[in-house]
Amino acid sequence: MINEIYFNNFPSLESERLILRKLELTDAAEVQLIRSDEKVMIYMDSERQMTIQHSENFISNKLKMYEERTGIFWAIIEKSTNKFMGDFAFFKIDNKNSRAEIGYTLKPEFWGNGFMKEAMLNVFNFGFSDLKLHSLEANINPQNDNSRAILTKMGFQKEAYFRENYYYNGDYLDSEIYSLLKTDYQKSKK
Repeated sequence: MINEIYFNNFPSLESERLILRKLELTDAAEVQLIRSDEKVMIYMDSERQMTIQHSENFISNKLKMYEERTGIFWAIIEKSTNKFMGDFAFFKIDNKNSRAEIGYTLKPEFWGNGFMKEAMLNVFNFGFSDLKLHSLEANINPQNDNSRAILTKMGFQKEAYFRENYYYNGDYLDSEIYSLLKTDYQKSKK
């Protein structure tokens, strides 16, 4: 069972270079910039957000998930400049099995500087230590080499390869599922 106290007051997080705060409707323009960018969305297998209204609806759905205790969505902010960099999420939170799926985006201008690894360390520490999750899951497009690389660097293990299990944009697509157990994460930090 997860520690549900974090659904009473949103858990803002902070690291050396980042602030992870609640994703708000006022972030819609920034979310739209990221989620309409072909470089970011190429392997997301979801509709690009071409309008701010689309992003407002997206954020509203994420805020509702927090109210329903099934998701936590953070805005990733660069501490030194206060720039919106991307977002990070626990979603499909399974209280009974203490499991959550992760999702993340980052503006291309911030790629390759260790920001996502820093965000992951912060969020995973919170998830395993405070929220009391037992495991995390990531579902990626098999062509997304960058996502696979950071997941394996963070200790995720490939659990499954599903053939044509996801229908998007007129095609059936494959998926890879990765997971990280709390015990494996704790061992990797030693």
